[in-house]
Amino acid sequence: MQNQILWADDEIEQLRPHIIFLENKGFSVTPVTNGEDALALIHSNNYDLVFLDEQMPGMDGLTTLGHIKEMKPSLPVVMITKSEEEHIMEDAIGSRISDYLIKPVNPNQILLTIKRILDKQRLRNEHTAQVYLRSFNQLSEQINTSGDWNDWVAIYKQLTQWEIELESGDEALRQVLLDQFQQANREFGKYIQEDYVYWLKEGTRNRPRLSPDVMESYVFPLLKEEKPLFFIIIDCMRYDQWLVFESVLSEYYSISTDFYYSILPTATPYSRNAIFSGLYPDAIARNYPELWSMQDDNESSLNRHEDQLLAEFLNRKEIPVKAKYEKLLTAEDNKRVSDKIKNYLQQPFNAFVFNFVDTLVHSRSDSDVLKEIAPDVAAFRSLTRSWFMHSHLLQILKTLSKEDVNIVITTDHGAVRALRDTKVIGDRDTSTSLRYKYGKHLKADRDGAILVKDPSVYRLPRNSMSLNYLFALEDYYFVYPTNYNKYQNKYKDTFQHGGATMEEMILPVVHMKPRK
Repeated sequence: MQNQILWADDEIEQLRPHIIFLENKGFSVTPVTNGEDALALIHSNNYDLVFLDEQMPGMDGLTTLGHIKEMKPSLPVVMITKSEEEHIMEDAIGSRISDYLIKPVNPNQILLTIKRILDKQRLRNEHTAQVYLRSFNQLSEQINTSGDWNDWVAIYKQLTQWEIELESGDEALRQVLLDQFQQANREFGKYIQEDYVYWLKEGTRNRPRLSPDVMESYVFPLLKEEKPLFFIIIDCMRYDQWLVFESVLSEYYSISTDFYYSILPTATPYSRNAIFSGLYPDAIARNYPELWSMQDDNESSLNRHEDQLLAEFLNRKEIPVKAKYEKLLTAEDNKRVSDKIKNYLQQPFNAFVFNFVDTLVHSRSDSDVLKEIAPDVAAFRSLTRSWFMHSHLLQILKTLSKEDVNIVITTDHGAVRALRDTKVIGDRDTSTSLRYKYGKHLKADRDGAILVKDPSVYRLPRNSMSLNYLFALEDYYFVYPTNYNKYQNKYKDTFQHGGATMEEMILPVVHMKPRK
């Protein structure tokens, strides 16, 4: 198979002999004269290497380079320039070019550069593949013999790191990893069914930190340092997405990462209310009935009282601090807070909820265009990164990196790519979510779901004695027998939350200190 090369230069006609030389050497070269055309082609094609002129009219090389790295971070780019000015090369190298050449260039120089970069990439991919295959049996053994929640955190971290490492590798090898991920989630579901209820018993010692523990374990202790504290929840953020954000933020912050487990169901009304209240859902419903209602199935309406729950939590713990709470749902909300972020430094404790990842998840489910742009987990991760790079959240964090602050970032739950349907039976008042249900007399295939007949054992509220819960396992989503084919097709290959997978339950919680 020919290596595909894109060459962007406004004087491309003068480089025709170079292109013919490369084509005679077995390379396929696509010439363009500007950055805009280059980006359009990169978006719709898979190139192995890009040559990029630094001085093009319109969108110059450095600007084009920035967009390329947002779109396809691992795509090698060679910058070609007439200038030997140091700052230009520093800007380019800082933007992760693979090499740079000074004009005029000769064909053999170009050929050597191509071979060095592509062979380097090939050798790196081959080495990564060999290391993964050597570790495959050991990782499978860990999956089959894992003993406790710590083991599952380690397994999930390894699988996620391999997922990112193999992102640009061989398709067959990525399928092997996908199968191993599915094997892990199958065993993880069995583990949760066996141990989760034990975690919830009063006085249990050998258990992970859960949603109600987040504030007391990671946030409240930092209030003693008498510096502004920013607690940020990025709704529906997975660990792999956090790793993408961390790669950007590590330039500005010293970062330490721990993990906690979301409660079930891994859905905003339950998990995030538990974080802000320090209570399990049954205790919220019992102690603050005016702040909890199961009559409305809309997630946002069930989280209208997070600021009040947080204030009550601080009072219960006798912490003499008032929290400034902001839920940022729209671009206008994000801009408003970003523009005035320095004003928040006057507050000892600020709690922000950012909805952008959750919005992307729901938007992808409803949009064929977004499904085409982000057809799999890797592409969706890349799309999330592109949003973050242009987000007000990044601007906020850059501004705060120059101040003496503590920042804690976490999420309330993750999401899983739902690929298999399983039939569910319930009455007409059953909740509408696809990865969890509550209602009367629920029934589902035992292989695809956890059936909770007694919600109190799961520390969940009930408004009638016949109320049951269902939590989806692995990559299943619930479909009713009526209009089965319609909803099966509508919701297949969407990202969903509420169930019991590693991606939904094992969540990063991060402490960041500015490097300044």
